[in-house]
Amino acid sequence: MDVPLPLTFGWRHLLFANWSVDPDRLDSHLPDALSVDTHEGAGWLSVVPFVNVDTRPRRLPRRVGIDLPELNLRTYVTHWGEPGVYFFSLDAQGVASVLGARLFHRLPYYYARIEVEATDGEVHFASRRLHPGDRPVRFSATYGPTGEPFIPEPGSRAAFLTERRRLYTQGADGAVRYTDVDHGPWTLYPATARLEENTLFEANGFARPDSEPVCYYSPGLEVTTTGSKRRERGRTEYP
Repeated sequence: MDVPLPLTFGWRHLLFANWSVDPDRLDSHLPDALSVDTHEGAGWLSVVPFVNVDTRPRRLPRRVGIDLPELNLRTYVTHWGEPGVYFFSLDAQGVASVLGARLFHRLPYYYARIEVEATDGEVHFASRRLHPGDRPVRFSATYGPTGEPFIPEPGSRAAFLTERRRLYTQGADGAVRYTDVDHGPWTLYPATARLEENTLFEANGFARPDSEPVCYYSPGLEVTTTGSKRRERGRTEYP
C-alpha cells in the first residue's frame, strides 16, 4: 500500500521554455484517459529547469529541507474536464528523492547530475542524465529575466502555461492519479534563453520543434502539495 506524502518547498530560478506543437502529436504520447489541453488551438511542450529549495514533508521545519535542482519536459492536459500538467520526464539530482517520487507519486523521475549557477541576473543550468539503463539526456542553457514583471491574466497564454494546480500521472494498474499543488500567483518576466544543448525531445520520442520557444522567467514562490491520489468518478481516494 502507498503512503501519501504531502510536501512543502520553494521553487527558484524557473525558466518556462514553451514550444507550440500539433495536438495530435501530443495525443499519441499520452495515456488514453488524458486529453490534450490547447490554447487557441495549439498544444504545447515545455522544458522547465529550476531548483527546489528546502524540500521536506509538510509540517517539518525549513531547516531539515534539502535543495534539489530539477529539469522537466511537460505538456498540458485535462481529465474529465479538469486541467493539469502531464510530465514526460523529470531529471533530478538526488537519488533518494528520485526513488521517493517514483514510489509515492508515480512520476517518471530520472537521476541526473545538475549544476546551477546564478550570477549577474542570469542563470546557467546544465544537466546530464545518469539513470541506469535509460536514454542519456543532456541539457544546457543560460537564461534570465528581461523587461518588466507581470502577473499573468486569466485566459492568457502565460497563465495557460504556468497557472496549473494539478499534475496527472498513471499508476501501474492503469488508473489515473493526481497530486494537487498550492501556491500564490506567479510573478513572471519575459525571458531570454540560450539553449546550448537539449536532447529532451529526442529522448521522449518527439521530433525537435522547428519554431522558436516562448520563454518566461520567474524568481520563484513557495509551494505545498498533497499526496498522490487515485482519481475515480464521484470520489477521490488514497490507495
